[in-house]
Amino acid sequence: MTTTLYVCTTCRAGEAVEEDALRPGAVLHAALKEAGAPDGVTIVGVSCLSACSQGAAVALSEPGKWTYVYGRMSDENVPDILAGAAAYAASKDGVVPWRERPVVFRKQSLARVPPLNMPSEALK
Repeated sequence: MTTTLYVCTTCRAGEAVEEDALRPGAVLHAALKEAGAPDGVTIVGVSCLSACSQGAAVALSEPGKWTYVYGRMSDENVPDILAGAAAYAASKDGVVPWRERPVVFRKQSLARVPPLNMPSEALK
């Protein structure tokens, strides 16, 4: 399986951006693509992650794993985002031990969503 790192390309990150200007989310997406995805990770730009008040936002997802959404990201966070994505990809269930996550992932997590195939009794 391949981990997908979704990047909101329309995020304004709380900034006033001219309609035709490159948005902070698009800048982040370009910086991540330029840096290159770690093994087992695909970087995909999406038009909205619905985290507008917390943008620029990214999400990590893979079938059968927990999904995580992170906010308040910028191109300065690219090395940490890619390190976190690599750790996520290497994990069995998407849950990377807290102390092994990049600090930016520890402090800027917006949501954690269970896998669609997880039995309800396992969620307790």
